[in-house]
Amino acid sequence: MSELKTLIENLLRGRFADAILEISEFRGEVTARIKREKVVSICRFLRDEPRLGFNLLSDVTAVDYLLLGIVPRFDVVYHLFSLTYFHRLRLKAAVPEDDPVIDSVIPVWGTANYHERETFDFFGIIFKNHPNLTRILMPEDWEGYPLRKDFPLGGVKSFYFKRSTDPHAGEPKDLIPRIRVQKGDV
Repeated sequence: MSELKTLIENLLRGRFADAILEISEFRGEVTARIKREKVVSICRFLRDEPRLGFNLLSDVTAVDYLLLGIVPRFDVVYHLFSLTYFHRLRLKAAVPEDDPVIDSVIPVWGTANYHERETFDFFGIIFKNHPNLTRILMPEDWEGYPLRKDFPLGGVKSFYFKRSTDPHAGEPKDLIPRIRVQKGDV
């Protein structure tokens, strides 16, 4: 067991005994599984505790366990880094399919704004109290969440039509010939 895992385990279990479900280590990476109701207070503690100093939220994402049959279906995953001590921590909070809601950690790390919007955009996880929870990468009228395991393979059908049947329509006359010529519309 690493020194970091021991420190995190002692500090988190001492302060949030009821909210810490599991702390594990694999290949030198420490992961803490927590209850979603305490995510903001645990993150604030991890940032403010001088012996930990997790002052950088490097990523927020989710994992969909649909094909594995694990319940709850989703994990929201936070990757934390300490610029002071150069150590990392992964936090995981389970979120059920019928209530995919978790509190926003923007009050702790402002950079969570865009990470949470991306996670909402791709997985449909709702971050409560987020100031602008809108799509960030997909079009506003996009239906569904493309990183969910039940999203149709190949995405949503779309069609593209050219006005002209000439394969070089719209190209300037002095254009250097293409290396690859498109054989049709896709």
